[in-house]
Amino acid sequence: QVHLVESGGGLVQAGGSLRLSCAASGSIKSIETMGWYRQAPGKQRELVAVLTKGSRTNYADSVKGRFTISRDNAQNTVYLQMNSLKPEDTAVYYCNADRVLTLTGTTVFGSWGQGTQVTVSS
Repeated sequence: QVHLVESGGGLVQAGGSLRLSCAASGSIKSIETMGWYRQAPGKQRELVAVLTKGSRTNYADSVKGRFTISRDNAQNTVYLQMNSLKPEDTAVYYCNADRVLTLTGTTVFGSWGQGTQVTVSS
């Protein structure tokens, strides 16, 4: 019912910037929380940043001051501006949409995108 498509990943040198985008589609009336998670090789998936419909944010300590999450509620799209990138930011970044209220009145929990690779070279 909810389909998420990420874009914007790639290869960048340390200190550079990237902007990730994630568009949600389907029978969507509203999305409570949209966010970004990442998974590096051999590590568990971890929260990067989340943003609620009411504009509450939560960032991982490791990205505070460098990454900024934003969203366009009308377009059901979430963005992640990543500045001052470090090699340790290298990971597959996944978009997440939680508590999606559909046009049929149901709520969908925990939808994920397919992921986009971010590689930061030193």
